[in-house]
Amino acid sequence: MEIGLIALILFGSLVVFLALGIPVSFTMGGISLILGFIFWGGMPSVDGFVLGSFSNLTQSVLTALPLYIFMAAILMYSDLADDMYECIYRWFGGLRGGLAGGTVIISSIFAAMVGVISVATATLGMIARPSMLKRGYDDRLTVGVIMAGGVLGLLIPPSIVMIIYAAESGVSTGALFMAGIFPGVLAALLFILYSLVLCYIKPEKGPSVEIEERYTWGEKLKSLKGIVLPLSVILVVLGSIYLGITTPTEAGAVGVVGALISTAVKRKLTWANIKKIFIMTARLNGLVFWILIGAVAYARIVAVTGVGGALARVITDTDINRWLILIAILLVFLALGMLIDTVAVLLITAPLFLPLLTSFGFDLVWFGVLFTIAVCIGSLTPPFGISIFIMRGVAPDISTKKIYSAVWPFIFLLLLAMALVLIFPQIALWLPEYMRN
Repeated sequence: MEIGLIALILFGSLVVFLALGIPVSFTMGGISLILGFIFWGGMPSVDGFVLGSFSNLTQSVLTALPLYIFMAAILMYSDLADDMYECIYRWFGGLRGGLAGGTVIISSIFAAMVGVISVATATLGMIARPSMLKRGYDDRLTVGVIMAGGVLGLLIPPSIVMIIYAAESGVSTGALFMAGIFPGVLAALLFILYSLVLCYIKPEKGPSVEIEERYTWGEKLKSLKGIVLPLSVILVVLGSIYLGITTPTEAGAVGVVGALISTAVKRKLTWANIKKIFIMTARLNGLVFWILIGAVAYARIVAVTGVGGALARVITDTDINRWLILIAILLVFLALGMLIDTVAVLLITAPLFLPLLTSFGFDLVWFGVLFTIAVCIGSLTPPFGISIFIMRGVAPDISTKKIYSAVWPFIFLLLLAMALVLIFPQIALWLPEYMRN
C-alpha cells in the first residue's frame, strides 16, 4: 500500500473518531492496534504496543506527574485563593482596573501552583467574578482576565504539560520550567497593562473602589499573610530546582509536602476534603496516563508504517523556508488546541513534528515554550476552547456569546507574547542558559 494512502487512513480515521466524540486515548490506541495488526505482523504488534507503553510510562521524568497532580488537588481544596484575592482587593482596589489587574496576578499564581487550567479558571470564576461585578466591573473584562490568567498555568512552572513535553522531546524538565518563567511573566504583564489602560480610558469598565471601602495601610499589610503560603509553595518548588537541590521530580514531592502544610494551616485538611483530593488525583492521573498509553501506540504505528519519516523527507526536500514551516506547525497547534485536550495535542503531533524540528536545527526547549503558548491560545479560542466551557459551567448566567467576545483581546495579547518569543528567543532561553553556566 502506498505511503500516502496509509497516511490518509492513519490521520483521517483519527479525525473521524474524534469528531464522533470517542475519547482521545481510545481513539489513538484503537487505530494503532487495528493498523498494527495489518502492517506489523498481526498479534505480535499487540505485544509491541504493550511493551512500548510500559517502557514509556516508566520513564523517570513521568514519575513527577502524579506528584504535581496530587499537589494541584490539595491546593484546590485549601481555600488559599480566597486569601490571595482578599490581599489583592485590599492593595489594588483603589485603582481603576486594579481588581482586574490583581485578578490576573492571582489567576497566574494559582494556575502556576496547580498546573491545570480547569482548577484555576473554575476557582477564580467562583471567587473573583462575583466580587468584581458587585463593584461595577464590566463582565466581559472580568471573565476575560480570569480565563486568561487561568491558562498561564500551562506556561508558568511547574506545568504538567511541560513535564509531558520533556518526556516526549528528551529535553530537560528543569530547563523547560526555567524557560517558561519569563514568557509567562511577560504574558501576565501584557494582560495587566491592557486591563489598566482600558479602565483608564473607559472608567466604567473597571471603576476604583469607593473611598469609604478602601483599607488602611495596617489592614493592607495584615492581608499580606494571605500570599505567604502560596508563594512559599512556588518558591520552594522552583527554588529547589534552580539551586540544584532537587530534580523536578523530587521538587514535586517537596511541593506536595508544602501544599499539605498550607492546607493544614488553613484548617482545610478535613476527612471530607482528603477524600475529594484523592478522587481528583486518581481521576486526573487516569485521564493523563490513558492518553499517554494511546499516544505511545500511535507514535509506534506512525514510525512502523514510515509515515513520519516520509512526511519529514517531503518537507525537508522542499525549498520552503524553515521559519514558514515553524509558523505552519504553530498554526496547527492553535487549531488543535480549540478541539482537544492540550496533552492530546502534544502526543498526537510529537511523532511528526519533533523529528522535523530537530532536522531544521530548532532548539526544542525554545519550541516547547512556543508550543505551550500556542495551546494556551487554543484553550481560549472560540468556539471549542476548553476554558470557555469551564467558565460557562461556573458562570451559567453569562451567555456564551459574551464569553466569546471577552477572550479575543487576551488571545491577541498571547499572540503578541508568542511573536516576541519567536523573534527574541532569549526571552525563553536566557534563564536556562544561565543555569547551565
